[in-house]
Order: sequence, then structure tokens, then C-alpha cells
Amino acid sequence: MPPVRQQILFPDAVEPSRNQSTFLDNMRLPVHRWFRYSAGFSAQWAEEIICRAKRGGGGTRVLDPFAGSATTLIAAEDAGVESYGVDSHPFVSRVARAKLQRRSDPEAYRRFAESVLRDAERRKGAIEEYTSLIRRCYRDEALADLDKIRRAYEEQSDGSAASELTWLTLAGILRRVSHVGTANWQYVLPKKSKKNSAEPFAAFSEQMRTVYRDMLAAQAIGGPCTQFLQGDARTCGGVPAGFATLVITSPPYPNNYDYADATRLEMTFLGEIRGWGGLQEAVRQHLVRSCSQHVPERAVNLDEVLQDPCLAPLGQDIRQVCEELARVRLTRGGKKTYHLMVACYFLDLAKVWHALRRCCASPCKVFFVVGDSAPYGVYVPVIQWLGRLAVAAGFRDFRFEKIRDRNIKWKNRKHRVPLCEGELLATG
Repeated sequence: MPPVRQQILFPDAVEPSRNQSTFLDNMRLPVHRWFRYSAGFSAQWAEEIICRAKRGGGGTRVLDPFAGSATTLIAAEDAGVESYGVDSHPFVSRVARAKLQRRSDPEAYRRFAESVLRDAERRKGAIEEYTSLIRRCYRDEALADLDKIRRAYEEQSDGSAASELTWLTLAGILRRVSHVGTANWQYVLPKKSKKNSAEPFAAFSEQMRTVYRDMLAAQAIGGPCTQFLQGDARTCGGVPAGFATLVITSPPYPNNYDYADATRLEMTFLGEIRGWGGLQEAVRQHLVRSCSQHVPERAVNLDEVLQDPCLAPLGQDIRQVCEELARVRLTRGGKKTYHLMVACYFLDLAKVWHALRRCCASPCKVFFVVGDSAPYGVYVPVIQWLGRLAVAAGFRDFRFEKIRDRNIKWKNRKHRVPLCEGELLATG
């Protein structure tokens, strides 16, 4: 089957000046900068969409079923509208909940964080219990200082807003303190070195001052606080039926990005897992299946997945792509289960669309920041298929606006299929 390009599907799409698809600009914004999550997107774009909806009248209520580190939810609070957020990643959910405490007492936070720091400075660090990954990511002196802060925090932790914000202060400096390749991407690269790394106590103090200043500014924000739920986007359990007039989100892309591995450094240092294998039980089992790590060959029956009624709107198209991927994988060394991933991904996203239809009012608008995919060079028309699933779930129509081209710099690429990323809008 020849690939169907979005440029053909949507010939009137134009290149917008804003960039919805990156979290990078958020690192200059209050609160968003407390923790950089590699799967985030533009907070300014989200707030622009919300404010535009408010100006249209009729009341605006926002839902983000893939809330991540609360980008949309913070924008909704800033705009003064009601909102719900759902995310299934336990670590990232804790990050989001901590960020959403920004309107709590800044003086209580400052006292708590300073108390942790004073306690840490009196302690003796111990590094022997840390895993080999953590030992490779930090020099012994730096790891000992981080251990002092961690143990001081754990002794004082009480579940309060100040406590959770102090936890986030520590989590937010872990990559800056490492001297190896621990930038905010999917993988930790212990064999690569950075030119500069921060000293733990100085980094904690600096982060504490940033959080405190941002909290002072947040005291002026009125309006409703968001409702955050750690749960499954495929059901949106806990979100009231007919709540949302506006959905703003960026679902996982089927491009083999492991969202569990994206927080392995933090979760391992904080003792939530012991290593890469622990991510399956702690994180992966809860996520939409967008990565081959989620779909071991013996765990998924391809025919059963493709015969699910939720995938009927895609007809034979998805079967043809999955069968081609199954053939191609046998010629590749890694033999990744992309054929299973694609089938399971669209089944999961079909369920998401049905959950959103339950949660959305009429009329409503649903904005997805999405990208297409070509595992093993086999093109998957993600945007077209997601649009078809949206209509089948009860939404009226969909359109797509391209933001940027992807995979056009061929150096070191595994395939040379042009891809794009953009804004999928479904209305209902």
C-alpha cells in the first residue's frame, strides 16, 4: 500500500510560526522549568488555545488525558478555567502533582527545603548502596552529597505540599549534577561526558530559590485548581461525563520512544526501581503501547488485536502495514516487534477516543499534537488513522495542520521516509 502523506490529505495546511511540539521553550517559564520532561510540548501554545476558546464564550473546561508534567493543566489554571488531567506514569504524575502545588504557601516550602538542606550539610554521605548505573553517572563526591540531601529529605518527608515541592527540587537537579550524558532525552549515556556539571548543594539551593520565586508569583493566580488523576487515558476514569469543552494533549507517538526509560535515572537514584528491568512493573504496564518494549512477542496475539471491533474503522489498511512490518523484521538484526506495537498502539488510541467522547461536551474541540511514523522504513499514516478513529468514536470531523517536517536530515538515520508533526483537531 503506498503511503498517504498528510500534505495530500490536508493541502491547505500552512506552517505556523509557533512551535507546539517542543518543551524546550518552557524551560524559560515559571514552574514549567522546575523539571524538564522530554515528552512535553509548548505551554504557551496550550494557553493560547485555551484563551482563544475563552474569548469565544460559552464556558471553557479543559481536559488533558496525557497530562505528563502538567503543561496543559498549568496553562488552564493561568487562564482561570476548570481542568482535569490524567496520566498513568507514576513518577511523572508525582512531578505534575508537585508542580500543581505552586499556589501553596511559599514560606512553608522555603522553611521545609532549608531545613532539609541544613540537615544534609551535617550528614555523612554513603554511596555503596547505589546501583552501577548511578555510580557511573556521578562522581563519588557528588553522589555522596546527593545522598545526604536524599536521606535528609526522606527523614522529614510528611506528604505536605512543602514536602512534595522539596522532593521535586531534588529530582529537578539530578541531571545537572551528573558529569555524564544525562541530558533530557530517553537514554542515559554513561560513556559520554559533559563539559560542566553542577555541585549538588549549590544546585539544590539555586533550584530552591527558583521554586520559591515562582511560588511567590503564583500567589496572584485566582480561579479554580485543576483536578489531577493518576489513571489510564484509555478510560479517563474519574473524569465526569460531558465535562470537557476543550481537550489539549500530545499522546505518545508510535516511534518506539520508551517513556518509562525517560525517567530511569531519577527513579533509580530515588530507590523506586533497581534497574532497567524494574521499569516493566513500575511503569510500562500502565502506559499506552507505543514502544516495542511494551509488546513482547509471546505476550500479544496479532490476529486477536486486529480483529478487535475498535479497529474496524481502519479496515485492512492496518493489517497490511502490520504484516509488512512482520516480514521486514525478519530481515533485521534486532527483530523488534513493531508489527505488534502498531496494532496495539492504535487499539489503545481507539479506546482513548471513545473515552474522550464520553468525557466531552457538545460542542467540543480536541487538539492532539501528533507525528507520523515509519518503523523499519514502513510508513504508518498515524494522523489519518487517528482521525478515522476519532470519527468512529463519535466526533464529527477532523483536520490536520503541519508544524514541521521530521526525519529530513538523513545523516545517521535508520530510514529515509519523510515524516511530519503537527496539530490534529477533531470536533464534536
